[in-house]
Amino acid sequence: MNLGYVKVLLLSTLFALAQSVHAGANRGLLKQFYKNPKLADWILPQNKWVTYPDYADREAWNKLPSDLRQSFVRQAETYADFNWPSIPATSYLDFVRTGNREVMQVPHRARRKALDALVLGELAEGEGRFIDQIVNGVWAYCEQTYWGLSAHLTMQRKGAGLPDPDEPTIDLGVGSTGASLAWTHYFFKEEFDKINPLINERIKKEITDKILVPFYTRSDFQWMGFDTEFVNNWNPWCNYNVLNCILLIEEDKKKRISGIGKVMRSVDEFINYYHDDGGCEEGPAYWGHAGGKLFELLDILYKASGGEISLFHHELIKNIGRYIYRAYIAHPYFINFADANARIHTRSGVIYNYGKRIKDMDMMAFGAFLAREYGWDDYKIPVGKIETTLNNVFLLDEVLECAPKEPLLSHFWLADTEIMGARDRTGSTDGFYFAAKGGYNKESHNHNDAGSFILYYNGKPCIVDVGVGTYTKKTFGPERYDIWTMQSQYHNLPRINGCDQKDGKDFKATDCQFSASSKTVNFSAEIATAYPPEAGIKTWRRSYRLKKGKSFKISDTFQLTKSKGETSINFLTVCRADIDTSGKIKLSGADFTLWLEYDSSAMLVSKESIDIQDSRLKRSWPNGLTRLVFSFNKPKLSGENNFVISL
Repeated sequence: MNLGYVKVLLLSTLFALAQSVHAGANRGLLKQFYKNPKLADWILPQNKWVTYPDYADREAWNKLPSDLRQSFVRQAETYADFNWPSIPATSYLDFVRTGNREVMQVPHRARRKALDALVLGELAEGEGRFIDQIVNGVWAYCEQTYWGLSAHLTMQRKGAGLPDPDEPTIDLGVGSTGASLAWTHYFFKEEFDKINPLINERIKKEITDKILVPFYTRSDFQWMGFDTEFVNNWNPWCNYNVLNCILLIEEDKKKRISGIGKVMRSVDEFINYYHDDGGCEEGPAYWGHAGGKLFELLDILYKASGGEISLFHHELIKNIGRYIYRAYIAHPYFINFADANARIHTRSGVIYNYGKRIKDMDMMAFGAFLAREYGWDDYKIPVGKIETTLNNVFLLDEVLECAPKEPLLSHFWLADTEIMGARDRTGSTDGFYFAAKGGYNKESHNHNDAGSFILYYNGKPCIVDVGVGTYTKKTFGPERYDIWTMQSQYHNLPRINGCDQKDGKDFKATDCQFSASSKTVNFSAEIATAYPPEAGIKTWRRSYRLKKGKSFKISDTFQLTKSKGETSINFLTVCRADIDTSGKIKLSGADFTLWLEYDSSAMLVSKESIDIQDSRLKRSWPNGLTRLVFSFNKPKLSGENNFVISL
């Protein structure tokens, strides 16, 4: 492969998006543990930390609700004749040939889903009828050169295309598969030995070769955070899976302790990256793999050390957890800046357990609320990763005993991350809700959206952030900002002298201001600094004002050095937009009607229908979107624009 092409592809990894304008604080919260000579004494012997019953303990498994056990058995039965799909070379090659990731990821996901379902079904039933299929799945994985994704082969020195068996690399897929196999081995090692001892030997060999040895011997994987100023969700996600493999598979005590210490050193880099306010740059959709995964990792360390390793008292760790309910709008909507869908199904069990560890009753109540929304009270716990599902199973009674409550906060402001949200009334989804951001255009999973906002009414979307479409090679490559969903003109922002916002850590909002009272909430930011010099901007102050129970106002105060090319204000709405000639637009939403007023003597308005075909975007916006474009009647170098939305 051409080396220049390899370099381009290296830029296309997920990490290329995560470069930060801040280096983070050198807190070293876990250093007190991995540097402590007592670490080897704290870590419990292999598998003694596991809280789930053994497979042979049928009395414990049979105590689970019959409906729950039967739901797992029924799902396992759908894979009784599953033909474990191979992943041919051309499926990997498709990523470099066409940019398509899904052709490889579809069979990859099918395998994982099948193995998880079969393991959980067998644990629930205990009759041995799924064991052979589990062995088939295990063996299929052991025969597979690479457990990761085609899009992540850029990590290897020979670049994307085909996996190099001589250079095992650890990505999200490799780690997740390894952890699933480690748990499968934990539960069924005695059953596997009855069939053939080579099954267990092979599992341990493949996990050792593909995960443990690379982790022990290499420190240059970017997700580790040792040689880079930025760290994203890959860090806790990969480290969590590696930690599972170390604790369940590694028998050499010295390697075990050293590996656990390295996990903590790496995770410290993730913690260091976070702002004190706990805000997740990647948004609520990624919180489960960022802050949520950090909790799961810390929880395992807590259990594996008999409670000696604990950070749950630390305010930063508490804030990282609280972010998920601060960014909540109304079920099923969360603030969706960056690569995120507006409607997300987040992790109720993790949220509840996180709240329990940090003693936050609001977070626990939110987890209980979501659990009921997701059907836990009808025993509809979805089959997912083995250990995650089991955590939910054994939390079920406790979660259902907790009084559920939505975290409908009056307002929040994360001054470091520069994200805010506010609603008309505390504890109610009625009326206006808006969120806005400052930030910079090199955040992890960045969109060029510094200064943008979203507006909801009665818990339903009105002015929206479109989110992100199905991932392709382009999504994380040098052509990322050619994708319309990444561009500022398709966010709720101005286009100035024909220029959109630019990507890069130097393009950012500045001087963000926030205030809140019982009657109003205000947010403003200077966004001229998010545009390139050719936009000719001296200042462009974007302001938002919520008059509780009355109206929402968007204002722009600006001075330009030139007036060449189109200058317009863009809003993206899910509502039906009817324009009249009096300077009013009727916005008809799911169960509301609002009016958007503007100065029709100064601006012309047009609307563009956006037909949504992408399957990922369609989950949030099945009926498409409308872009409202307000263009200046006459060129002007300074002025003020106001838009008021009210009943």
